[in-house]
Amino acid sequence: MGGEFLSARSNVFGGVEVDPDGLPQDPKGFERVLSASLQAWRAEGYQVVWLEIPVDRASFIPIAVAQGFRFHHCQESSVTLTLRLRADAFVPLYATHYIDAGGLVLNEARELLVVLERAHRHRRQRYYKLPGGALKPGEHLVNGVIREVWEETGIRTDFLSLAGFRHWHGYRFGKSDIYFICRLRPLTSDIHMQESEIDACEWMPLEGFLAAESVGAFNKHMVAAALRGEGLVPTWFEDYAVSPATHDIFVPKVQGNPK
Repeated sequence: MGGEFLSARSNVFGGVEVDPDGLPQDPKGFERVLSASLQAWRAEGYQVVWLEIPVDRASFIPIAVAQGFRFHHCQESSVTLTLRLRADAFVPLYATHYIDAGGLVLNEARELLVVLERAHRHRRQRYYKLPGGALKPGEHLVNGVIREVWEETGIRTDFLSLAGFRHWHGYRFGKSDIYFICRLRPLTSDIHMQESEIDACEWMPLEGFLAAESVGAFNKHMVAAALRGEGLVPTWFEDYAVSPATHDIFVPKVQGNPK
């Protein structure tokens, strides 16, 4: 569409997505072409309109809301709104989960790499935990947990296996969290603590970790369980018609080549 209509493209779900780079420069022009576009899209049978408004055109937001648009999600540089052109149209939720990863790093002396987080100073009881944190957008799990462990502790590692995970609802901003525990092999031993986020970092004897009152029950159980099994390992299927740049696959570790 062009001219007196907003530049947009249809999607496979019966919706129309407005091109944010094609929005008019002034609010009055936007209001005029938005009204005309909505009339045309309704006549053409579209179900949902997706409208991304860049921050430099934030004055367009109340105009869209007055036309019936509702907020869907927000990023630093834009806000995306939706309008159901049909009352029963399906609008998928935005991201519902955070993804975090912790590194279970055990050295040859059976010492576990642990940290005490600065962010929890206000708590009456503080617990040692595995180093780790949130994955960045587009970051693979293997790369993310290795990066987080190195940033917090200065320890370089190799990925061994995915040991387990915890699913937690009501984590932050009404979203849920998936926390993966990953077995890592240490490549270095000298700790260089990230002082901005970590209050303490050390190699703790495994038996002491499992018995310590300063370690929470979740971490104790997950570490003990992880050390009993071999976990899941990264793999790839050559005939899988997607890219390893966008997909992670983990499967149970097996001995030999099963038929």
